Amino acid sequence: MSGRGAWQLDPEDAVLALDRLRDARVVLMPTHQNVDADGLASPLAVRHALAQVGVEAYPVITDGDLPSNLRFLPGIESVLVYGQDPLPDYDRICLIDCADRKRLGRFSKEDPTRLDGRVPIVNVDHHVTNDRFGVVNIVVPDASSSAEIVAALLKAWGTELTAEIAQCLLAGIFGDTLGLRTPSTTPSTMRTAADLVDAGAALVPIVDNLFRLKPRSTVCLWEHALGNVQYAGPLVWTELTREGFRGCGAEMSEAEGLVNFLAGTEGSRAAVILYQDNDARGWRVSLRSLGEDVDVSAIAAVFGGGGHPRAAGVHIEGGPADRDAFLARVAELATPAIPATVPAGDDVASV
Repeated sequence: MSGRGAWQLDPEDAVLALDRLRDARVVLMPTHQNVDADGLASPLAVRHALAQVGVEAYPVITDGDLPSNLRFLPGIESVLVYGQDPLPDYDRICLIDCADRKRLGRFSKEDPTRLDGRVPIVNVDHHVTNDRFGVVNIVVPDASSSAEIVAALLKAWGTELTAEIAQCLLAGIFGDTLGLRTPSTTPSTMRTAADLVDAGAALVPIVDNLFRLKPRSTVCLWEHALGNVQYAGPLVWTELTREGFRGCGAEMSEAEGLVNFLAGTEGSRAAVILYQDNDARGWRVSLRSLGEDVDVSAIAAVFGGGGHPRAAGVHIEGGPADRDAFLARVAELATPAIPATVPAGDDVASV
């Protein structure tokens, strides 16, 4: 790779991935927690592609429910919800858009042996913090989204680019780039998006479902969240409690976009949203920054999380005191270092 936007898929990795998946009876594709458009649309595109070579594949929501704003995706009826639907007898796992196996919710927490390597894992991702846990690893941090990588992967496989696949891939790209508006959007991303539109992807349903339309419960949830906004030095943060979700009748996915909204607060260097766990014993945390001098993936890594320099996540355990200590440490890490000063009269060259 010779710079942002110049990445290329390794053709040998593409062949290895197809070989591993084509030999499967059934491929299971668990999604990361609080799944977003890229995290679900990309596995759906791969499901459609593998069907062309006679392989069954099933995306699995690993925690919570299927987000209502993603129900427009082609093939959504094939998506399983962990704890509600029985799992098929699978012999391959394909993880897409998942930097860390610990982010697979109840699927991994209730049976860690599912991901210990006995079932081969094909790992496709664009997070810089991905630790290459698969037997095949296609990890491209310079890509805007996992969907952009999958688009290149399916092209290498010789997959017929149907309108259904194109719709899924464009939804994934639009979801992660906020409609081609983030710094990760490159000329290559735009060319890929144009190719997908040419193949039959429809922009209006994607833009409506991801950015325009919202139920009243979402407005209620945002009111709840914005009413709890607090500041800790350079940090703007808020907390979403289980009571808040229940009181509004809102899904977890309805908080999507809120942390990006807060990240644009003038005078703040980073934004944090804490989502209280169902058992109230901890929080799932989303971090965002706009400035290039605040790397939230590095901050998240301090606490065992990861992600991208501008968008990352982590899980913390404990009670209010642990939460407050976490926020204080994040604020400290987001504070710019004060450059050392040289006393007047000293020879700078000798320092």
